[in-house]
Order: sequence, then structure tokens, then C-alpha cells
Amino acid sequence: MIHKTTLETVDLRSDTVTQPTVAMRAAMLAAPLGDDVFGDDPSVNALQDRIAALLGFEAALFVPTGTQSNLCAILAHCQRGDEYIVGQMAHCYRWEGGGGAVLGSVQPQPLAHQPDGTLALADIEAAIKPDDAHFARTRLLALENTLGGKLLPFDYIQAATTLAARHGLARHLDGARLFNAAVAQAGITGSTPATEARRIAQCFDSVSVCFSKGLGAPVGSALCGSRDFIARAHRIRKMAGGGMRQSGLLAAAALFALDHHVERLAQDHALARRLAEALAGITGLQVEPPQTNIVFADLTGAARDQSAALLAHLQAQGVSATGLYRLRFVTHLDVNAAGVDRAVAAIRGFFRA
Repeated sequence: MIHKTTLETVDLRSDTVTQPTVAMRAAMLAAPLGDDVFGDDPSVNALQDRIAALLGFEAALFVPTGTQSNLCAILAHCQRGDEYIVGQMAHCYRWEGGGGAVLGSVQPQPLAHQPDGTLALADIEAAIKPDDAHFARTRLLALENTLGGKLLPFDYIQAATTLAARHGLARHLDGARLFNAAVAQAGITGSTPATEARRIAQCFDSVSVCFSKGLGAPVGSALCGSRDFIARAHRIRKMAGGGMRQSGLLAAAALFALDHHVERLAQDHALARRLAEALAGITGLQVEPPQTNIVFADLTGAARDQSAALLAHLQAQGVSATGLYRLRFVTHLDVNAAGVDRAVAAIRGFFRA
């Protein structure tokens, strides 16, 4: 069941704004608890076992945020003086405060994205440094799926990760929206989201999964990998202040999300398409057809100078969004068809004024 939008607001800023459903809150209250720093919180242990098995890994680590999950991954794969290859628009490079460089002395080597969000294989190969004292040691390839709502093609993931492995690089996936990717990919292959999530994950040595975006949990991500890798990541989590004691309250929400909120992501994708199709044809607005739950709309021509006014107009109409010249609208379990239609009406009303 979709958690309905209130009449007061339609919040399309991000899928991070979701509120726990009544049933999720009940699951949290009923969760058995222990002390996760001592390793005896049964709900955390159940979540770690569940997500590791689901994605085909030996172990997993529950962490407060996706940023900390990516940080633990980078520092567990790399040492001081190493580098990781990553996209210019990847979250772990652009929007995580430079954590790998600041806290681990690990140098990012950012590459330009192709229009579909991929990194050209030739660019990846050219960025791998020779074993020479003049260069940082290239140790890791980090990809993100979805990236800006775009599904990385599976054949590309296979090719890029095979290339990395051939050069002795570890491979990490920022799968903050892995299950959005899996749902979209399942729609192409005719398989199930669980099957596709595992197929994607098994191309990598480590995968970070976020529970507090489209899956609707209030807090938390998981990092998956081998037992040895997770042991290294666990030490880094401790240094980063990520031990959360009775965090089974939060793990229970993530477990509930895995049980009830994965397949329903298809509804968010459908609402994103509904929004994009309804905005098509507005003069001054160029809408990018969505692949998952994120819609981008570029302001063009004279409208480029109206972004602040448009966002203020939407806010006055009870619709929240983000952006400047490029607006971003994200659908999630707290948005329904009526909310999308209300947002469309508010946007169209601004451009008619």
C-alpha cells in the first residue's frame, strides 16, 4: 500500500524525505534489541545476514548513512597514497565532502560521464596508473547505479568491472538506489527485482545499499562484501563514530522495507513517467524522460532566469522541489498520483502566468 501524500505538501525534493509507515513504526517498536558494538543486537545481525545473502556476499555491515558506507568501502579497499577511479558526478566523489581524501589520504581520479551515465571503458583504462613512484597507486573502480536516476546498462557493468579486475583493481558499487535499478532492470529482462539486484551486485567486490531513500526506512545503509573486507570496514566504521548500540530499532525498519517496499518501487517509477509526460511540451522546460524515480527538467531560453521564482511559486502552492537551471523531482512512497497531478498543475500554472 502506498503511504499517501498529505494535502498540505507534495515533497518532491528527494526520496530521503519519506516518513516511516504505520506498519514500519510497529515493526521498529517490536524489534528485539541488543548492543551492536558488542555484536549482539539480533535485529542488526538479522539485517546484515539478510542483505548479504540477498546480494550474494559473505557478510554485511549496518551503518548510519550511505556516505559512511562509501567511506568505509574506499578506506577498506585503499591505503594512503592509493587512488580510486570514479565519475565526476558520482556521489562518493562530488557530494560526500571529499571523505576518502580528507580522512584516508586516498586520491580520487574523476572521469567525465558519457550521456548515459557510464564511464567510457577507454577512459577507465587510460586512467589506470603504471607502477611508478610518480603516481598514486590505482586500486579501485567505483561506479554508481542508479546515477541521477539512470540505470547503468548491465552489459556495461559487466564490461567495466571485468576491465577493472583484469588490471587488478577492486570494484565498488554505490548502490544507494540499487533496488530502483533492479526494479527497472527486471522490467527489461522479465525477471524479479531480487534476481536483478543480485546479478548487478555480483559484478562487484563490495556494494553499498541505502534503506532510507526509496525503500522508506528512516535511517541506514549496509555495506556488503567478503568477511575479511567487512572486518576492515568495521574497524573504519568504529573510527568514524558509526557504532550505534541499540540500532536494532533502525535495522527493523530496513528489514521491513526489504519485505514490503522493494517491488512497490515500480509505482514510483510509473509516477515519475506520469510527471514527465504531463510536463512535456511546456515552452521553456525541457524534460528528460525518466528511467526510474527521478525527473530532471531543464529551464531553457528566457525561463533560465526564472528558476528562483518558479521554486518560490511551487512552494507557495505546497510543492517542494530542488534545482537551479536544472530542476529535480523525485517520486517516492509518500507521493501519489494526486500529488503528482497537483505538482503538474502548479508548474503549468507558473508558465501560463
